[in-house]
Amino acid sequence: MEPVSPAAAEGTAATIVDVTTESFMADVIEASNDQLVLLDLWAPWCGPCKQLTPLLEQVTAQANGAVKLAKMNIDEHPAVAQQLQVQSIPAVFAFKDGRPVDGFMGALPESQIKEFVTRHLGDELGASPLEEMLAMAAQAMDQGDMASAAQVYGEVLKQDPAHIGAIAGLAQAHFAAGNLEQAEQILAMAPEGANDPELASARATIALAAKTDELGDDAQALLDMLAADPNNHQVRFDLALVYHGAGQREEAMDALLEIVARKRDWEEERARKQLLEFFDAYGAGDDLVAAARRRLSSILFS
Repeated sequence: MEPVSPAAAEGTAATIVDVTTESFMADVIEASNDQLVLLDLWAPWCGPCKQLTPLLEQVTAQANGAVKLAKMNIDEHPAVAQQLQVQSIPAVFAFKDGRPVDGFMGALPESQIKEFVTRHLGDELGASPLEEMLAMAAQAMDQGDMASAAQVYGEVLKQDPAHIGAIAGLAQAHFAAGNLEQAEQILAMAPEGANDPELASARATIALAAKTDELGDDAQALLDMLAADPNNHQVRFDLALVYHGAGQREEAMDALLEIVARKRDWEEERARKQLLEFFDAYGAGDDLVAAARRRLSSILFS
């Protein structure tokens, strides 16, 4: 990483300031006539504040001078928080043209902070160092370089041990490299109750591996059995898992859709539930998933 020049460091310092009741008018109200000002109301005893403020500083630095971060310790300077009727902290207010125009309370992830700032700034913000690292790891995954992907995801987790995307990515990288047990251990690192599409995809991928390993890869034998009895839903279900194991996503989903169409409530909707697991594993952005979702809706609501 290139060293930060003195001029750049000075510019960043100028856009991140500690505010007092006396300096509030100049640092926030008047300053907001020239740039977007984020007022960060915090206190030393506030745990979530300690998580949020560094992220606000990162996003401010990415705005290249278009955003100013004004940090106010409400224990030492309570008047402004009282005037704004703040009930809990952390609390962040966006000021433009001398007045507050938006705000939020609680610690948000960096992505949501960037969305909040971009909404009022009108310009896209640059990628943070963590986002750049995640993009590098994803590119390595796409190229089949699981070792490099795992290394970069690991570096992200050193900086942010609870980063859901990095946990999911590292688990996927180890799974793709054949390290199933290690992938399961990494998924267990995710915070309890975490619900994220990438995490759901990693969990579904690993859960499916156990099912497909038991069936082998003899699709033809299952097809021969189906030819003799097209209503043998267990065979068709097993065929879907074999197709999945072979990387034939469309065929895997087609087999389950056929079960739903023939007997929707078979074994308490087992085919539909398995289809949803496929959707999680393949990801919402997959074109085949989008098409299968439409077909499923058509079958269920016809």
